Amino acid sequence: MKHFSKGLFVSAVIGTLTLAAPQLYAATPKDQLVIGTSLAQVLSLDPHQATEGKAVEIMSNLYDRLVNSTPDGKIVPQLAESWKVDDKGITLTLRQANFASGNPVTSKDVVYSIGRLLKLDQAAAANLKRVGYDKNNVDKLVTAVDDKTVRIDFSGQVTAEMLLYRLAASTTSVVDSVEVQKHVADNDWGNAWMRTHSAGSGPFTLNRWSPNELVILDANKDYVTGAPKMKRVIVRHVPESQVERLMLERGDIDIASALTASDLATFNDKKGFTIQRIPTGGFYVLSMNAGNQYLSNPKVREAIAYGIDYKGIEKTIMGPYGRARNVPVPENFEYAIANPDWHLDVEKSKQLLAEAGYKDGFSLTLKTIAQTPRIDLATAIQASLAQVGIKIDIQQGNGSEIIAAHRARDFDLLIPQTSAYMPNVLGSMEQFSSNPDNSKEANNAGNFVWRSAWDIPELTALTAKASMEPDAKKRGELYVQMQKMFVEQKPAVLPMFERFEPIVLSSKVEGYIGHPTQLTRLESVTKSETQ
Repeated sequence: MKHFSKGLFVSAVIGTLTLAAPQLYAATPKDQLVIGTSLAQVLSLDPHQATEGKAVEIMSNLYDRLVNSTPDGKIVPQLAESWKVDDKGITLTLRQANFASGNPVTSKDVVYSIGRLLKLDQAAAANLKRVGYDKNNVDKLVTAVDDKTVRIDFSGQVTAEMLLYRLAASTTSVVDSVEVQKHVADNDWGNAWMRTHSAGSGPFTLNRWSPNELVILDANKDYVTGAPKMKRVIVRHVPESQVERLMLERGDIDIASALTASDLATFNDKKGFTIQRIPTGGFYVLSMNAGNQYLSNPKVREAIAYGIDYKGIEKTIMGPYGRARNVPVPENFEYAIANPDWHLDVEKSKQLLAEAGYKDGFSLTLKTIAQTPRIDLATAIQASLAQVGIKIDIQQGNGSEIIAAHRARDFDLLIPQTSAYMPNVLGSMEQFSSNPDNSKEANNAGNFVWRSAWDIPELTALTAKASMEPDAKKRGELYVQMQKMFVEQKPAVLPMFERFEPIVLSSKVEGYIGHPTQLTRLESVTKSETQ
């Protein structure tokens, strides 16, 4: 079954919004690709630190990984031209390639990069830490056999397939160790410099990043497979949807990726434009802090699950961005279970609150990044929960504020988003079902469940068992058990909507294929003369 696929967006959302015309920009040059989006979550461009979606999309063009995952979920070579799997690990052979600096890509750079990721020990390291790799064992498990051969031994908590998918993530990008070490200050592994510079072997280099303004990428003319077709890529911060729509219509940008459902609807069947609706395998989530006196109670969490009008929000707000789903596995994935019977039921929600001892309700804050569609989603949740007696105060913030609050457990409710690193139940669900150490002292901010202080030892153990089960049928049975247990425990990380990334492209743009995990590569993108 193909789990990830491209698709055209068909909207039922109707509406026209107006706004005064924005400042004028020149029409985009034929050798430059200009993208309009929100850069609110771009806090760093260090691949061993940044995990947010738009940062990943930028970094995936600055850096290569050992392997890559295609939009339809296959693992293919990138810096590793081949690999062999045995019962103890994977041996990878590197192709002949250079970094943008001119330095050759060697196995020492690979070893340095994976070691740097785990020794920086930030949120980006979570994907490898979750399966047994850490700063204490990485030097033993990841080694250079010779200049062009890398050996990665299994940790005892990972299969070859799972490891390869993790190596395809942007967080395992290979950096130029010679260049990075020139910029180390105060034992920071060069992080201060890497946040705003690039040291990769990818098809582009970082020319400039102005936070919440723009990012400029220049073509790497010496890229191993040939220079990119576009001389330059410019990513503009255009958080206002109406402004972004007008810019696309006038030709000031080539791609729009932060439009509201109503502005997206204006491009349905519109000559000169195409629409991609990219399934991410992830979700828009209502994270509840189980350390909160109210939210620690499973009955309260279930009351909230029954207090949200998922279908109404899907129809009026989410549209192309999401479809209602309360299990953290897309409904078309193999072994996905049916949705639980969570729907807007005001009386049942009030009854559950009363059983929990809160018949008169209570007040909570809900934090969200000021970004489409999360602001409207927060407002809808506020209105919906008000009906059951839960008063919500919405606190909007920029990416750095909200992400920092999430990682510090400094919230009552918060709306994050996820994606799947692997196109199956485990790839989508693992981040919802694994929290090995819930203690505050663990400070495991890279763990999605830890951020909500939700202690799930049984579900964590079941997830670990599923990840190591070699028999496909037995593994599928464990996948079903994981989902059922998740629902039974009234999750503090509540999936609300399966997440899609809708984008509108000028018909001049050719060769752009959106990637489910935002690893969209741009070296083959071209622009035609006519629209």
